[in-house]
Amino acid sequence: MDVSMNYSYRLSAAKGFSMMEILITMIIIMVGLLGIVALQAKAVQAELESYQRSQALIMLDDIVDRMNVNRQTVRNCFAFTTDTTEGTPFIGAAGTDHLGTPSCAASTSNYNTLADNALTELDNLLKGTQEAIDVDGETQNAGGIVDARACISYDSSTELGGISGTGLYTVVLSWQAMSELIAPVASCGNGLYGTEARRRAVSTTLRFAVLRGS
Repeated sequence: MDVSMNYSYRLSAAKGFSMMEILITMIIIMVGLLGIVALQAKAVQAELESYQRSQALIMLDDIVDRMNVNRQTVRNCFAFTTDTTEGTPFIGAAGTDHLGTPSCAASTSNYNTLADNALTELDNLLKGTQEAIDVDGETQNAGGIVDARACISYDSSTELGGISGTGLYTVVLSWQAMSELIAPVASCGNGLYGTEARRRAVSTTLRFAVLRGS
């Protein structure tokens, strides 16, 4: 066999093998980069979920604080969620079962006004009206968590000694999540989030002392 032809064949084979190595390396790098991008997307989603939950807990505490301040009207004005099975009415994001404009008539004019103002402020806080952005020429609220709704119910069967107002209050705050998990037990905003697996909820129960004169 001609030595020059043999050398040329080996050189061509070596060049082809090098190109194959480069191609395989590029594929491995691309797969790795796609994995990094997917991991980053998951991290961003987890961060958003964590942020929304932390904000929901802060809002839940705010609701409880306002109820505590308005004890004179809390029983008749703040316990507006009368259907605990469906979780309605509620305040916050819009919906057919939204409470609407508060109209407390449980006490004196001053106390009623304080209650109405507190509920209106909570409603706006849940809607995120404190910050607005322009999206394609349309103004949208961006100051809160996604589709936040709050329900407050009262259980008269838990009253102490038959004294009105001493029963347990349940406060639930629901919002829209990015991923699907097990649906929460609390029913606030039930059926308003597309799928129950995307509805998140935090809740707390409390009782107010009612002092009686001697």
